[in-house]
Amino acid sequence: MEQEQARTERPSAAERPQESGAAALGRGGRMSRQRKRDAVLRLLRGEDLETVSRSLGVTAATLSGWRDAFLAAGEASLSTRPTDGEALESGRLKARLGEMLLERELLEAKIALLEARPGPLARRTQKR
Repeated sequence: MEQEQARTERPSAAERPQESGAAALGRGGRMSRQRKRDAVLRLLRGEDLETVSRSLGVTAATLSGWRDAFLAAGEASLSTRPTDGEALESGRLKARLGEMLLERELLEAKIALLEARPGPLARRTQKR
């Protein structure tokens, strides 16, 4: 009797026929980046979340996650300043390097001027 109830409750995913227009998941149960993008664009164009998730065979939570990631990446690409920590640190270090090279050049020029003058800081010639 328990076996009969198990059979009548719900067929497995392999036994269920695909709805018309349903897109089967790719190999390994994964969807390509393009298919995820197309699904998110359908949502952004106003299609119902439940309808899109059922037609693709993914949960509404998964689809919502794709949409949120898509929107976050789009928002990040609109920023004019780098948001990546490495890019910010690299920019800071490059600016510091430029300052130090300029300071070095100025110090070398100052040393050359001081050594050229007669006086206590002038280069001494060796006496034999």
